[in-house]
Amino acid sequence: MYSKCGSVLHAHKVFKNMPQHNVYSWTAIISAYADSGEVEEAINLFQQMQDTGLAPDKVLFVVVLKACASLASLEQGRKLHSDIIKRGFQSDVVVGCTLVNMYAKCGCTEDARELFDNLSERDVVSWNAMIGGYAQNGLGKEALALYEQMKQEGMQPNNVTFVLLLKACACLAALEQGKQLHSEIMKRGFLSGVVVGNILVDMYAKCGCTEDARELFDNMSERDVISWNAMIAGYAQNGLGKEALALYEQMKQEGVQPDDVTFVLLLKACASLGALEQGKRLHSEIIKRGFQSDVVVGSTLVNMYAKCGCTEDARELFDNMSERDVVSWTAMIAGYAQNGLGKEALALYEQMKQEGMQPNSLTLVLLLKACASLAALEQGKQLHSEIIKRGFQSDVVVGSTLVNMYAKCGCTEDARELFDNMSERDVISWNAMIAGYAQNGLGKEALALYEQMKQEGVQPDNVTLVLLLKVCASIAALEQGKQLHYEIIKRGFQSDVVVGSTLVNMYAKCGCTEDARELFDNMSERDVVSWTAMIAGHAQNGLGKEALALYEQMKQEGVQPDNVTLVLLLNACASLAALEQGKQLHSVIMKRDFQSDVVVGSTLVDMYAKCGCTEGARELFDNMSERDVVSWNAMIAGYAQNGLGKEALALFEQMQREGTKPNEVTYISVLSACAHSGLVDQGRYFFDSMCKNQGVTPTKEHYACMVDLLGRAGCLADAELFINKMPIQPDIVVWMTLLGAARNHGHAEIGRRAFDRVVQLDPKNAAPYVLLSNIYAAAGKKDELAKIRNQMKEAGVKKMPGCSWIEVDNQLHAFVVGDATHPQSKEIHAELDRLVGLMKMAGYKPNLSFVLDDVEDEKENALCGHSEKQAIAFGLINTPFGTPIRIKKNLRVCGDCHNATKIISKIVGRDISVMDANRNHHFKDGFCSCGDYW
Repeated sequence: MYSKCGSVLHAHKVFKNMPQHNVYSWTAIISAYADSGEVEEAINLFQQMQDTGLAPDKVLFVVVLKACASLASLEQGRKLHSDIIKRGFQSDVVVGCTLVNMYAKCGCTEDARELFDNLSERDVVSWNAMIGGYAQNGLGKEALALYEQMKQEGMQPNNVTFVLLLKACACLAALEQGKQLHSEIMKRGFLSGVVVGNILVDMYAKCGCTEDARELFDNMSERDVISWNAMIAGYAQNGLGKEALALYEQMKQEGVQPDDVTFVLLLKACASLGALEQGKRLHSEIIKRGFQSDVVVGSTLVNMYAKCGCTEDARELFDNMSERDVVSWTAMIAGYAQNGLGKEALALYEQMKQEGMQPNSLTLVLLLKACASLAALEQGKQLHSEIIKRGFQSDVVVGSTLVNMYAKCGCTEDARELFDNMSERDVISWNAMIAGYAQNGLGKEALALYEQMKQEGVQPDNVTLVLLLKVCASIAALEQGKQLHYEIIKRGFQSDVVVGSTLVNMYAKCGCTEDARELFDNMSERDVVSWTAMIAGHAQNGLGKEALALYEQMKQEGVQPDNVTLVLLLNACASLAALEQGKQLHSVIMKRDFQSDVVVGSTLVDMYAKCGCTEGARELFDNMSERDVVSWNAMIAGYAQNGLGKEALALFEQMQREGTKPNEVTYISVLSACAHSGLVDQGRYFFDSMCKNQGVTPTKEHYACMVDLLGRAGCLADAELFINKMPIQPDIVVWMTLLGAARNHGHAEIGRRAFDRVVQLDPKNAAPYVLLSNIYAAAGKKDELAKIRNQMKEAGVKKMPGCSWIEVDNQLHAFVVGDATHPQSKEIHAELDRLVGLMKMAGYKPNLSFVLDDVEDEKENALCGHSEKQAIAFGLINTPFGTPIRIKKNLRVCGDCHNATKIISKIVGRDISVMDANRNHHFKDGFCSCGDYW
């Protein structure tokens, strides 16, 4: 009586005072403890009874077996099993069912099934025990198969059977089987029960059918808090957090009181939505209802605040929790890790250990992710040791995260060794290793691993294919990319917006912008990532005008750009010197509050500088709230490109004073600034300092800058000697730099040697033929000039046409040398004729050495048709007097055009800027900012 009324202490007092005990009194007191949840004490009492020599009966065996099942105490359960056999109770149907249940609850489904198959008699409870055992151990298919056998043997299921089977369907997301069970439940009249109704709602929701779940929920004749929780959970698990919160409002209106589970589910919905205000309101309600001391609710509150980015609030809650378990600690560690606070996550783990709390596998996975984000290899290795010590190394999730950690720390060999030694590998493990190779620039190894993955019969998922497409894009592996495209179609992933966007990016990065565009246009769904991929494809392939046009279309379709989109568009504006469109993008950046993003800020500085507005770039640079080495590099490079060498070097000194360490890119800009400004001694000093004092290993770009520095200054012999002494093999850029210098200074001999080296490296490149021809033409070496032209024709090399762009009224106009297709072509050439007449009066003499035509009479006309001259003429006739003219050219401006533009700037009284492939020239009153040192 006391036991059934929940008073175990009174029951124990009576039991203690009994003059003698029999099996019935022992059974009563052991049951009292077991029923009250004090299972360990129940098992201890059973041991005491056995010590007295009293033999248990089958009822007591059932009670103690249930206690073992709840504790998952397999060893104790096996002992009981032996005793049951010894006492001859194994044939009892109730004892047999309870044994089946005990083995299943302890995870031994094979032992449970062997017992089940050998039962001399089986009732519905026996079948339910075995079906439940399969379902609880994640073996849903086996549970459903056993139900088929149950029907074949003529055993009628009860409502418990259906509840267990529906749980199995929910775990498997086996909708069809779930629907069949639903029909059978209706046929047998079990639908009226609230328990069956709740599990049906749960099953439909877990299978993704929230509308069916809601229809069932709305039609339930009786609903308890579990029903509401099932529906709220269904919405939350299917990413419908708003619907979950709306249902809670309805729940309150209908007077149903929430329990702790309700709040846990709702807090998770708020966390997934980042709905901080609703989360705070739930927090107030939790306090009001007295659930704040519940460790699960507390842990979920910590998780909600952290997921909403409020790590300080989460930590305050965590510190004030009256009780903390491993889930609480893990929630706080996850909050730090997910908000990019890896150091704080690792520090909290140290505190966790000091307080004697043992981590679980999830804790260690989160900490490994924190190490990966920090590239904290030593801490990662310590966690690896902890994982081995705790026996978690065989866990596939832990193993995959370890692989990821080592790879992110640059240790791909260690990652691969771990991967190869994993006892079990799933698709996530393969993805981790493929990603590791990709992130460390080992694209070929990533593709080879994918081949092995296929050979081992592991099916790729959308993540695998996205990773591999990115690899193909990074190494321009078009053929492998096409094979992956076929695989994507075969597996039905082509409608996935992420996969589609990455495919677009792959084709674009491989130079197939038309294929990329066709894919993009046929996408059923396009988000900002898709648009950004397409814009990037055009911008990175020198199609800046098309990239900007795409942005206009993107706006028309109502898609808002993100910071990545804006960075790409700014780069496109910089490449075209499209200052007005760059300014409009600057306005968008301010409006969308991206100006504090250091990458966006640095790209804005770069855009203004590349468009020749160094003052605007510097103002932006000075006002940046945060600056990294990229920001400093952008401004230094901007000065260098605009021929402001002294300003570049002054900023470099300021950078060092303010504690930003220069990197190899910084030194490229510094050396370039020295080269463009004739600062030879300073350039030599910085190159030596970079190598000896800063620990920067020179790259081919640094060597090319030094050759440029010496070559521009006329030290051609020194430049050639420098190349011959280089510790690395000089590339085409180095030799072309020397050839360009030889052209500038008319040094045919060195020019010829440089030409031979360039042609060896790139036989189809037209640029060396043009430069050497210019040298021979300027020197009057007609025979040599004829030979080089014949050699060019025989090699089938064609000169890249010069192209110039000018922006007028936010429209970009392109001009190609000798082209007459522009709608205003007649007016342009009329303006050019007018200008040539005025220029000749001012002393202009065309420099015919910059024309490769054989017909002497046509040379002057050819010079007039140069693209930058056409662009200047167009600007003059289409912009108001006094307006500055900005031109962008794809090649280096020729000497004749440079001289002509100086004279034009004086004649028309305009500032003219020409941004060529090497630097920016600013022409004013007959002078150029380069001082003719270019």
